[in-house]
Amino acid sequence: MKRFLLLLITLCFASSFAQTDKRLKGLEDELNKILEITKTAGFAVAVVEGDKVIYNKGFGYRDYENKIPVDANTLFAIGSSTKAFTSAILGKLRADDKLSFDDSPRKYIPELEFYNDNLNNNIIIKDLMRHSTGIPRHDGAWYFFPSHNKDSLVQRIKYHEPFTGLRQRWYYNNFMFLTQGVIAEKITGKSWEDNLDEMFFKPLNMNRTNSDIKAMKSASNASIGYELKDDKISKMDYYDIAGMSPAGSINSSVNDMTKWMTLWLNKGKHNEEELLPESYIQEATGSQMVVSSGIPSKELPDMHFANYGYGWFTHSYKGHYVAEHGGNIDGFSTNVALYPTDSLGIVVLANQNGSATPNLVRNTVADYVLKLKKTGWASKHKKDLEEAEKAQEEVEESSESAQIPNTKPSHSNVDYTGVYSNKGYGAVTITTKNDSLFTILNKKLNYLHHFHYDTFELISVVKGKVDTTDYGQSLKATFSTGDSGDIDGFKVAIEPTIDPIFFKRSPIALDVDSSDLEPYTGDYEISGATIKFYLKGGKTLFLFVPGQPEYELLPTDKHKFTLKGIDGFKVEFIENDKGTIKEAKLFQPNGTFTVKRKE
Repeated sequence: MKRFLLLLITLCFASSFAQTDKRLKGLEDELNKILEITKTAGFAVAVVEGDKVIYNKGFGYRDYENKIPVDANTLFAIGSSTKAFTSAILGKLRADDKLSFDDSPRKYIPELEFYNDNLNNNIIIKDLMRHSTGIPRHDGAWYFFPSHNKDSLVQRIKYHEPFTGLRQRWYYNNFMFLTQGVIAEKITGKSWEDNLDEMFFKPLNMNRTNSDIKAMKSASNASIGYELKDDKISKMDYYDIAGMSPAGSINSSVNDMTKWMTLWLNKGKHNEEELLPESYIQEATGSQMVVSSGIPSKELPDMHFANYGYGWFTHSYKGHYVAEHGGNIDGFSTNVALYPTDSLGIVVLANQNGSATPNLVRNTVADYVLKLKKTGWASKHKKDLEEAEKAQEEVEESSESAQIPNTKPSHSNVDYTGVYSNKGYGAVTITTKNDSLFTILNKKLNYLHHFHYDTFELISVVKGKVDTTDYGQSLKATFSTGDSGDIDGFKVAIEPTIDPIFFKRSPIALDVDSSDLEPYTGDYEISGATIKFYLKGGKTLFLFVPGQPEYELLPTDKHKFTLKGIDGFKVEFIENDKGTIKEAKLFQPNGTFTVKRKE
């Protein structure tokens, strides 16, 4: 009971302080304008100054349909604002002499491999922390093909092609933060989630904060995620980030996040106990890699630099140093910002997908608390939106569609079915239903809508209906034909910095009874030589050619088979007038050969 009363007194003090702080007069009117203009369902904001929470409040609704309001304890997914936590774990381990940031990550994860030997031999842990590996995001590899096994996700990195040289350019990469989490797991023998709990959540009394979607779903006072679609606020499903958790799986409230910000503003100390070394905080919130260079623009004259530390972006805001990091995951957008020289921290958590709200709120609050010339961010955003919409309309009127009309696919729909795989991403199965092609990505159904020639676009199926508003705007897959005349795979431009990613096709093997396979067995002759088709284990058909290994056959259609693990080779059995197998055609890249069945 005493603990509850203490919490209540603390919250009341924060609220009353906000009401009497003359700097905040008029602030809530501006925040309500942002809520209205952005059409955000809800958000929460909290402000720390020194070691005190001077403001914390919710706006709008955590459950828009039932009009349940947001408050300062409402849980939101914080997305990539998680990254500062993950790198901080390594900061603590370094302080305990468990690693050096100049170590190779392969020292701790021997099975980790990168795309080439240069990366294998030269990448250091610091490169993972500041996004300087030269490897682009490859986010499709985890977003569309999730796995709860962190090690299996790490194995995909070997196949992720870089787009530039090591340390030549900054480029954001979620897989490198996954790798940091796994390094910590290997050193401590504990999961990343347990490391978070023991190092930060429990010592800071972040009692409502968790790091997996199951806990979010079962928690009280948790926000639903939303998107703005067709100018309407629409509910989104939670996204389970699964094994990529070190890159962005934390769920928290603004009240809990004030404790995290206070730790950083107080040089790593909590109740006089050092939870993070001050030296690490200086490095992490300093500039470790240049994000972009150049002099300030007319639109942003106070943006003097744009750099990255360890899980923090660093830049200037109206002459004040800022270390901040946003977060975006299905239905949620966030921002956590530190103003170290002002001993100020601002956290904004919103339940709108890909939202500008957190940055607008952060800047508005900073203007008030720091007594800066007020920009009027709500009005500016409204004007920017109107100008952007007008420009988009002009572009659409003057542009021509890239779609070539009146074209047809080169094959029938069934020929496009199969399992398509890429070692750096995963596997996806394409099937037919009612003369249409469908696939499932991350448990969500997609319709393959013919765009032109052998290019199809993936259109979401929502509540059993194809979302036709996505036509012409969705991810496109272009299928290719191999030497045998079959579809051998597709390419998809899923990573913009490199060439389209190729997914190799394997036909879907049918489930066939041994009684159905028996008619194909026997000896067949070609040019005086005898080849054999026979069953093994009573259920698998094999082909044997003298002088060669035996080949397993996978049934793909009536009388049709492919050779397992060998591209471009097929077998088709031919019936006579009585329905008995009389011969087989062997399709190979160098030609088609007919073998006659012996009586």
